[in-house]
Amino acid sequence: MPANNRRTSVALIAVAAVALGYAGNAFAGSHPWDHHHESDGDHHNSQSLRATPWVFVGTAQDCGGTPGSNIVTSAWLGGMGLPDNGAPNSPDPSARRDPHTGLLLNKNGPTTDCSAAGASINGFRSGQTITELGFDYRLGGHCGAGAPRFNITTTAGNTYFAGCARGAQTPAPQDSQWERVRFADGQGIIDPANPANPPFQFGTTRVRSIEIVFDEGTDTASPSDPNGVGLAVLDNIDIGGKLITSGQGIQPRAEGNGKGEGDDDDDDDDRGDR
Repeated sequence: MPANNRRTSVALIAVAAVALGYAGNAFAGSHPWDHHHESDGDHHNSQSLRATPWVFVGTAQDCGGTPGSNIVTSAWLGGMGLPDNGAPNSPDPSARRDPHTGLLLNKNGPTTDCSAAGASINGFRSGQTITELGFDYRLGGHCGAGAPRFNITTTAGNTYFAGCARGAQTPAPQDSQWERVRFADGQGIIDPANPANPPFQFGTTRVRSIEIVFDEGTDTASPSDPNGVGLAVLDNIDIGGKLITSGQGIQPRAEGNGKGEGDDDDDDDDRGDR
């Protein structure tokens, strides 16, 4: 199966917080990016974590409503993020040549458009438990109850959501113009996709896969994004206390059609520093 199909293959459960915005939490519907399928073997064999960009553009049939458009982007870009070496974001000569890589997630249109941008957390060993999740996001970008969010799928097949605005927030250590979001025991709220699911428990629930999803568009505001800019910049992605500080990969590619076409199967070009 081609890589772009693997990355958009399994049914999603939620478009987040459309009706209640950042003030509450509403997940409804069924969308093809929610249970994202990781690249073959990556969650079992790799020893290093990476966030591999992907985009999805679907049909009206995929989402049961509005067809998707080529309005989504997921890309690791130099100069977009915080210093990759962990230093303060300042003119300090020691950080001057640092790549400052950040993950741009963009949806340049309405939330109902059947499209999403995201990143697969590769290198995560299926069946592990996790102690925390999080990321830093640049103020002025979107931080809603539903996006950007972590989609967590357990070995039992249950899905949980960790939306940006549902996390515990503090100023990011490298730059006060960034905010740090954390989910851990006693920090933040993890929402089950199905209310019948048992509560997610850090350190106990066994996890099969983790995705980052951005599917709220320019018609959805958040406290840091009152106008609805439809994009977020993330960095220092925290998976169980290990930070993904940089990466590689741009989706869609220039020669593609919005579904990541032109990608190969080995993901070598999507591997970044951890």
